[in-house]
Amino acid sequence: MSASTVVIPCYDEAKRLDAGRIGAFLHAERDVALVLVDDGSRDGTLALLRDLAAKHPGRVDVLALERNRGKAEAVRRGVLHALGRAPDYVGYWDADLATPLELIPAFARLLDERPELELVMGARVALLGHAISRRLSRHYVGRVGATLISLVLGFPVYDTQCGAKLLRAGPLAERLFAQPFLAGWTFDVELLARVARDRAARGLPSVASALYEYPLPAWRDVPGSKIGGLDYLRAGRELWRIHRRYHPRALRRGAR
Repeated sequence: MSASTVVIPCYDEAKRLDAGRIGAFLHAERDVALVLVDDGSRDGTLALLRDLAAKHPGRVDVLALERNRGKAEAVRRGVLHALGRAPDYVGYWDADLATPLELIPAFARLLDERPELELVMGARVALLGHAISRRLSRHYVGRVGATLISLVLGFPVYDTQCGAKLLRAGPLAERLFAQPFLAGWTFDVELLARVARDRAARGLPSVASALYEYPLPAWRDVPGSKIGGLDYLRAGRELWRIHRRYHPRALRRGAR
């Protein structure tokens, strides 16, 4: 199978990061490497990440940011670092491991088998036979948000905010992550907008044919989320900025 390098951004995760699960995954799966980004943590996160790297030489890189930059910038810098390993695929995963790491190979197989795809992302769809454990309030907020996000992007999408994504490395990823994101919490939305803009610039078919939402067989809400009420308010402002910068109508205006 093709090689993947996945970024895990971490901020004050010393009590929550399951180093044992990460280690077990690395022992079982030889085609995946990790870039663990410490985003200016104030607890013992960096020491924990360095211990993981020492136990798995060549499989784990640690990138320490001098101060807290936010998830978007931590992921961006981690991806740029990951590209230096020259993998076939690069992506990012949330540190709470709400989406099991064991699904990374499944994402990679999809990219192997379907060359038209540029990005595979997890979707928390509560189907029969799937173990999706999510607070009801967050589910309903997510459904309203998904409708708004689809309007912002100009194409339908079910779940942009699931922190499990894998895409093709190389020039595409370099372009997508070259510049800092406008958005913070909603940078995943901006990433999809960048994919759409990149395809339009290359004269390629609709972005919908290049994205794949993978219905997760398992996902669980992990206590300790750093998302609060103010983040939802900021998200509205961020989505407006993304709409103004990336929506197809805005791109046409900029081309005049």
